[in-house]
Amino acid sequence: MKPFTYERATSPAAAAAAVARTPGAKFIAGGTNLLDLMKLEIEVPTHLIDVQELKLDKIEPTQDGGLRVGAFVSNTALASDARVRRDYGVLSRAIVAGASGQLRNKATTAGNLLQRTRCPYFYDTNQACNKRKPGSGCAALGGYSRQLGIIGTSDACIATYPGDMAVAMRLLDAKIETINATGQARTIPIADFHQLPGTTPHIENALQRGELITAVTLPKPLGGTHTYRKVRDRASYAYALVSVAAIVQPDGSGRVAIGGIAPRPWRVDAADGQLRNGSKAVVAPLLAGARPTEDNAFKVPLVERTLAAVLAETRA
Repeated sequence: MKPFTYERATSPAAAAAAVARTPGAKFIAGGTNLLDLMKLEIEVPTHLIDVQELKLDKIEPTQDGGLRVGAFVSNTALASDARVRRDYGVLSRAIVAGASGQLRNKATTAGNLLQRTRCPYFYDTNQACNKRKPGSGCAALGGYSRQLGIIGTSDACIATYPGDMAVAMRLLDAKIETINATGQARTIPIADFHQLPGTTPHIENALQRGELITAVTLPKPLGGTHTYRKVRDRASYAYALVSVAAIVQPDGSGRVAIGGIAPRPWRVDAADGQLRNGSKAVVAPLLAGARPTEDNAFKVPLVERTLAAVLAETRA
């Protein structure tokens, strides 16, 4: 790990300003992803701004009947909150499906959204990776790609977004609140937050330099049956090969989002409209334009089969 300096932020705006004015600076909260990357010298911040003391750790009702989740609410606290378990069951289930209890105790809501890919070529600094070093190439394209993306990828990158929580938040149409170095706030729909790689896979989200996430807002409860199913190589502490988040209403309508297959949580409006017609009808628009590799082509039928199991469960 390379040397770095450290300070504790006194306010969200001050934290944003500190990162904006200091080359190589990074925010740190739980650090469950950042510290691992620093040990491997994939992330090499020159200065860390600790934002854990900013008191952004409350879950509060919003005026329209939803919830406002502070950026530093732990995964454990969010998943176990009685209101989340009652009204946003898909979110609670998705969080519990991720990592381990010890990591969920430390990981934060904002940090979870910002976690970086687990592509093995990203983590191996001896391999070419456009996400780690722009312009170096993508070793995954000619390498072993079983865990990697089948849709939303590009000729520059086929890495997937690894998280579970964000898949449920995408299903719920959550919104991300931020503040920048000048104290200006803005709200980013989660549909616009995680970026597709295109020719710039190192640009992973919509945040500007120094912009700090302060909260995530959930809309008023949607009702229906909430389900999250994760298919992985082992029963715990593993990233999804495919995950399915779904909310199904009594009349058979609803919405679905998929994890483990794309650079961001994957949701297609046209696919939601097919939910009454069964899993095959949903998958046709959901995976239109998919470009699987020989190693991960199995993910295409796996999405359909996992969705079929989810729909059977919700209609039982």
